[in-house]
Amino acid sequence: MGKETSPKINKSRAIRRLVIWYKRNSAVTSIVDTAASSAATASNVAGNMVSGAGSVVTTASNVASNVAGNVAGNVVSSAESVVNTASNVVSNASSIAKNTLQPLVFDPLKRLQNNDNILDRAEESSPKRIWIAVDGMGGDYAPAPILEGCLEAISRFPINIKFVGKIEKVEDAAEKNGLAELLKNEIDNNRLELIDSGEPIGMNEEATAVRKRKNASINVAMDLVRNNKAEAVYSAGNSGAMMASAIFRIGRLKGIERPAIGALFPTRDQTRPVLVLDVGANTDCKPSYLHQFALLGNVYAKDVLQVQKPRIGLLNIGEEECKGNDLSLKTYELLSSEKSFDFGGNCEGRDVLSGSFDVVVCDGFTGNILLKFLESVGGVLLDILRSELPRGRRGKVGSAFLKSNLLRIKKRLDHAEHGGALLLGVNGICVIGHGSSKSLSVVSALRLAHSAVNHGVMDNLNQLQKLQVLNS
Repeated sequence: MGKETSPKINKSRAIRRLVIWYKRNSAVTSIVDTAASSAATASNVAGNMVSGAGSVVTTASNVASNVAGNVAGNVVSSAESVVNTASNVVSNASSIAKNTLQPLVFDPLKRLQNNDNILDRAEESSPKRIWIAVDGMGGDYAPAPILEGCLEAISRFPINIKFVGKIEKVEDAAEKNGLAELLKNEIDNNRLELIDSGEPIGMNEEATAVRKRKNASINVAMDLVRNNKAEAVYSAGNSGAMMASAIFRIGRLKGIERPAIGALFPTRDQTRPVLVLDVGANTDCKPSYLHQFALLGNVYAKDVLQVQKPRIGLLNIGEEECKGNDLSLKTYELLSSEKSFDFGGNCEGRDVLSGSFDVVVCDGFTGNILLKFLESVGGVLLDILRSELPRGRRGKVGSAFLKSNLLRIKKRLDHAEHGGALLLGVNGICVIGHGSSKSLSVVSALRLAHSAVNHGVMDNLNQLQKLQVLNS
């Protein structure tokens, strides 16, 4: 049943893309039409001028001498030459516009109308759907927004969901939020499965609680990865509990002393975020930990961010290698002597979002402060911009013009757009969401999990075990 509905979804997506394409190119079409209209008007004006000039010449030849007639004749000849040149320019412009726009405007429509099989071929070549285990009870507002995000993600990405939680609570939340029918459809389509569990580990509980409560939702979800019933796990619950569960259930990578939480931060280039780790898993670190964070981040940047040669930076208070505390100085020595990645030196706080580095390493205490600070920047920036706009009608007009720009700025800085952080260093793909995650954050986090699985991150992370530095 799921396979029958898939081509329809893809076809509607293709139609939406076509509509968006036409809207984006409507300006080009409008410009060409205006140019053609202006050229035609110019041609008519030139024709009228020539006609008037001919009339003047006729009158002049009747009244004036042959010399005057010859002069007027030369004027007419020149005017006719100008008109012919203008006509040729208009014709060439029309031909160029037609040749340029015709394949762009009509070919997509013809392909959509006359070759529906292209959608079927695209569906056949799409990647295999992967199973992701979701801790449906983790988070401040669970399970409703977690479920809503999962249902949305299933329709967007080639993923299936094993939704872990107390089934009665999940079904009640679905009924109250109008998701019951959609939930039933996805279960019938075998794209979502409800897995029963106990209560979640509370946000205020100690991480070690995962050892006592075997049926906690995060433990059940993690067991699905351990038993190869899911290829990744996501939770917006207690991050310490998730890390502890990952270590106890699926274990650390060999040679990695402490896993790290890596978060993606926006930069000036919106197509190239920077990975910052650790952002909260380890508040107290040794130089060897930060060295391992750099190795983990290098693999992630290559595989998921598709950066051929990631530039690694060490967060510090100055660019000079002699700056910083004892941890920074010793870590600098380790990173500068490492040959398996490109170490770019110290990264000051102002350079984190500059795009100069692809990976920035720091201890979890500093990284978490940096993360929480960045989360507030988007909202504060928008408030400042709104307060600076003029009052009254001028302000309303200005706001109308700037609204789309402000929304884009907020979207680039909104942590919900990045969804979650990857727990690197454990023997499986684990994505940690923010405790206040809503459906958009869940969708973004599941996209991150799918990307990590699809790019074979774990295969390359396991290759780190061969490095001498991890075996010494």
